[in-house]
Amino acid sequence: MVRPFLLISLIVFSLVVGVGLVWPPVLWLLVVLGPVFLLGLVDALQRRHAVRRNFPVIGHFRYLFEMIRPEINQYFIESNTDGTPFSREARSLVYQRAKLALQTMPFGTQRDVYEPGYEWMNHSLAAKHPVGEAPRIRIGGDACTQPYEASLLNISAMSYGSLSSAAVRALNGGARIGGFYHNTGEGGLSPHHLEPSGDIVWQIGTGYFGCRNADGTFDPASFQRRATHPNVKMIEVKLSQGAKPGHGGILPAAKITDEIAEIRGVSKEHDVISPPAHSAFDSPKGLLEFVAKLRELSGGKPTGFKLCVGHPSEFLSICMAMRETGILPDFITVDGGEGGTGAAPLEFSNSMGAPLTEGLVFVHNALVGFDLRSKIRVIASGKIITAFNMAARIAAGADICNSARGFMFSLGCIQARRCNSNHCPVGVATQKPSLVRGLDVTDKTQRVANYHRETMDAFLELLGAAGLSHSDELRPMHIYRRINETRIETYAQIYRYLNPGDLLASTPPGRHWEDWLSHASADRFMRVA
Repeated sequence: MVRPFLLISLIVFSLVVGVGLVWPPVLWLLVVLGPVFLLGLVDALQRRHAVRRNFPVIGHFRYLFEMIRPEINQYFIESNTDGTPFSREARSLVYQRAKLALQTMPFGTQRDVYEPGYEWMNHSLAAKHPVGEAPRIRIGGDACTQPYEASLLNISAMSYGSLSSAAVRALNGGARIGGFYHNTGEGGLSPHHLEPSGDIVWQIGTGYFGCRNADGTFDPASFQRRATHPNVKMIEVKLSQGAKPGHGGILPAAKITDEIAEIRGVSKEHDVISPPAHSAFDSPKGLLEFVAKLRELSGGKPTGFKLCVGHPSEFLSICMAMRETGILPDFITVDGGEGGTGAAPLEFSNSMGAPLTEGLVFVHNALVGFDLRSKIRVIASGKIITAFNMAARIAAGADICNSARGFMFSLGCIQARRCNSNHCPVGVATQKPSLVRGLDVTDKTQRVANYHRETMDAFLELLGAAGLSHSDELRPMHIYRRINETRIETYAQIYRYLNPGDLLASTPPGRHWEDWLSHASADRFMRVA
């Protein structure tokens, strides 16, 4: 916007001066236009605020409107499945942490604590002061020769194409500074992921972008060539994502540049819609064999898969296949049906796939019931922004957490809801050079790292307040939920947690488990009753 602004300003000034030579009183307009021009020049040259940088002068109206009313629209005034309000306050918290601004708030609790769905942790009278650094979790089973020590909070899957090159570089640079990983999303492994040298989880989706043949099938040679890059620490096979489970990724043609088309191996003439299912396998055993193949081709790096829980019997089929073949993923990422995306059909975003807490508890229970949980790490992904979100997910059954929206906010996302149109005003989710320019990579890289560090510090404070020393001490009994005005239950009371081997017993622990198991098979996903 600098060139258009300078051009328009030059034209206006020339007209004013020209007319002023004939009619001198017009020159008084320079008293007004001069300060406006100087303000616009400052806006266009500063690097901290993408809105002002992309829209000199008029960008200030955004901050004015935000002062007098919430900028967030009705679609975002909602609650997470755990009852935590996902609103302007959550976004503001991320901004404050990313900018190292004042994070405390006045007037106490911002929620109605007597409203059904409200969740909290109870403190201990033997509270502890956090000491040392946050724990790291080792990912990698017996078949893995290059295990990875992961942070408790990491960047969830967001593809280059959906995000701009500047956003990708800032995210990966922040991951490098903070010592956490950055998931590529299914859009392939780009130079923008590799340039900052942060840790990478390379996600392989149904389109096999970056490792596909001309017909769209999986290409082992190109996968091996990229997967052995030292920055790539883990491999994730995407079965489904919470925002549009069973649909496949969507990248509008308006956002496909020559570079993106080359990285993905696709045409830029039309929307790129990933297939709804993989062509490299079509059964639970096939999935595990594919996981083992990717682990071998990558040189023994931790390899797992991501899914939003759908038919329970299908995940139980995968567990059966693990027992029968002895092939185990190193990790499983559970996404929630409330997860975000840059583009998805409304019905899929709102009404398809299990919410994160329910899906997470189910996956944890299934692995415990088949006596597999101790060998597989579980990663939670879906509207995780605050330290309490992390604590609730880990207490429910996860080992570590991924966040997309939180890190988007740290980049400066203002929820303009233009992700799918290529008109993101702050340069986060667009490929327009004039808008991407507004996102200063150096500034936003540090903000990404700041948000991670401050949230991890807050998480350690929560643990200490509860009298705990390590994340693995969190249990379902530590999270409370108000059911109604007079009834309160913990996760341990709401969700029945299984004991190791319960699903291997002759009598399943409940009618619903019996029904699901009766429809499960290690040889196929769908089984009709």
